[in-house]
Amino acid sequence: MRLPRSKTYLALGVAVVVLVLAAVTVVVATAGTGSGSKRVTACSLGASSRRAACGPVGPITSSGGPFLRDAYGRAVILHGVNAVYKHAPYELYASPGKAWNFSAADAKAIAGLGFDVVRLGILWQGIEPGTAPADSPSICTPGSPGHAHQWNQAVADAYLAKVQQTVDLLGHYGVFTLLDMHQDVFNQAFAGEGAPNWAVCTNGIPANNTGNWRANYGEPAVAAAYSHFWENNVTGNLQGNYDRAWRAVARRFVGNPNVLGYDLFNEPFSSVAAFSPPGTAAFDALLECFYTGTAHPGSLSGSRAPLVCPPTDPRQGVIPTIRSVDPNHSIFYEPDVSSDWGNTDWIGPMPYSHLVLDFHDYCATAPAGCPAEEQQVFSSQARARELAADHANPGGPSWFMSEFGAEPASTGLAGMVALADQHLVGWTYWQWKYYGDPTGNPSEGLAGTNPTTGAPVLRAAKAGIVSEPYAQAVAGTPTSMGYDPTTDAFHLTYRTDRSIHQPTVVFVPVRIHYHGGYCAVPKGARVTSTAGSSHLTLAAIRDAATVTLTIEAGRCR
Repeated sequence: MRLPRSKTYLALGVAVVVLVLAAVTVVVATAGTGSGSKRVTACSLGASSRRAACGPVGPITSSGGPFLRDAYGRAVILHGVNAVYKHAPYELYASPGKAWNFSAADAKAIAGLGFDVVRLGILWQGIEPGTAPADSPSICTPGSPGHAHQWNQAVADAYLAKVQQTVDLLGHYGVFTLLDMHQDVFNQAFAGEGAPNWAVCTNGIPANNTGNWRANYGEPAVAAAYSHFWENNVTGNLQGNYDRAWRAVARRFVGNPNVLGYDLFNEPFSSVAAFSPPGTAAFDALLECFYTGTAHPGSLSGSRAPLVCPPTDPRQGVIPTIRSVDPNHSIFYEPDVSSDWGNTDWIGPMPYSHLVLDFHDYCATAPAGCPAEEQQVFSSQARARELAADHANPGGPSWFMSEFGAEPASTGLAGMVALADQHLVGWTYWQWKYYGDPTGNPSEGLAGTNPTTGAPVLRAAKAGIVSEPYAQAVAGTPTSMGYDPTTDAFHLTYRTDRSIHQPTVVFVPVRIHYHGGYCAVPKGARVTSTAGSSHLTLAAIRDAATVTLTIEAGRCR
C-alpha cells in the first residue's frame, strides 16, 4: 500500500538524465593526498563486485542483533529498489519490447547508483494460477482444510525459471535479490493483485470495485477474502497452498548466493486491524500463527505465553515450510499494514533462526505531520525488534525497511533517507519504474523507459536523493552514519572487530555528487582504495577500538 503525501498526484517537474550504461569505468578527480585525475574502476558495475573490496559478499545472514552480516562477518547496510510487476505475467524478466522487460541495462543502472539489493516481486497467482473461479464451492465451502487441486508443477517451474533469470542477471552486477511474495487488496477483482482467482472466497458477496484501490480495502468482499485466508477455514486449504508455493520458491533458490532472502507476505491486511487499531493485536496473533503454524507458535510482543492458533491453520506454517527445504536464507517477515504509519507492531518472538523484521514507512497524514509519523514507525519497529528477541534471534532479529517513497523528489523523501541513516537501517525504495502499477501512482518510479531504445532513464533529482554515500560492509559494528546533501559531507563511526580481516567498504557516488573528487579523512584506520574510487575501503589501524571517517567534496587541502 503506497500512500503519497498528497491525494493529488504531483507533477514530476524534474529533469531526467539518460544513464550512461556502457561505461565500466568513470573518470573523477583524484581524492586523498594525490592530485590530477585518473581512471577508476567502478566495481559495482561488474561481477567483480563480489570481491570483499567492492561490498558485501554472500551469503548474507541474520544471526541476531540489528545488522545483517556478510560471509566475512561484516555488518551490512543494503540500499536498493523494488521491482514489482503486478500484471500478467506477474514477474519481470528480459523480454525486449514488453512492459515487463527487465534487461541488463536495468541491472547495470541499478548497480551504477550504488545499490546492492533489489526487492523483486513474485506473485502467488503467477506461481499457482489454477483454473477454478472465485467462490468455487469445491474450495470455498467452510470446513476442514483439504485440497484445492490447483497446483501445476510445470506452470510453477516455468514461472520460477524466469524469476531465476532475473536473480542471476542482478547477481552478475553485484546486486542481491530479496524475493517478495507481493499482494495488494488480495486480487484483481478488487483492483489489486496477488492471490489467484480460485483463492478468493467472499461468501458470495459481490466484488464491488469503488474505482479506488485504497477504498476497496473497506469493501465487505475484501474483508471476507482476507478473513478466510487468515482463518484458513475453507476446504481449499488456502494457507496450505500458499505455503506450498513458497516451498517451491525456496527449493528453487536454496543455496543461491545471489538471493538475500524471502519476504513472506507484502503488507498483511485485516479489516479489523486497519479500521479498529485496538484490534491489531488480535490480527497480529493470527498473522504470527500463519508464520509459525500450530506446532511451534510464537508469542505476541512483550508476552511469553504461546499463542493459541486457529486449529485449522497448518501444523507447519510458512516459515518452517521454507526451512524444511532451505535452512539458511534469511526470512523477512512483515507486521500488519497499519504499522506502516506507526501503529504498534505486536509480532513477537518466533522460534526460528535467521529472521529479519521487515517494515514499511509511509505517511498517512498531511505533509506537515509526516516527519513525526515517520519517526514513530522507526520507534515502534525498534521496540518490536527488541521484544522479539529469543534464543533463536539473540538481541532481536535484524531489521530492514523494504518500502518507502513512492513520491517525487522532495525534502520529505530526503528526510526519509536521512532517517534510515540515523537508525543505521538498510532499505529498498518503492520503486524502480512505474510499470502501470494498479495500486501505485505515476510519480513513484525512480526511472522511466526510453521509448526508442528501451533503456532506463533516471529521474535525476530523485536519483540525487537516494544515491548517497553509505557504508555497505563494516568490519565491526556501526554506531553512527549520516550524509548532508547540501554540502556533500558524510560521516561514519564504528567499533572495530579484530576477528574480521576484510575491509570496511563505503560507497561514494562520484558520478552524482562528487564530480570534483572527494577528500576522505579517517581516524583509527587508513584508506586502502584507489583515490577517487566509488568504493572507498578502510583497514583499521592495529589496536584501534573505534574508527571514524569523514568525506567532503573536493580535493584535500
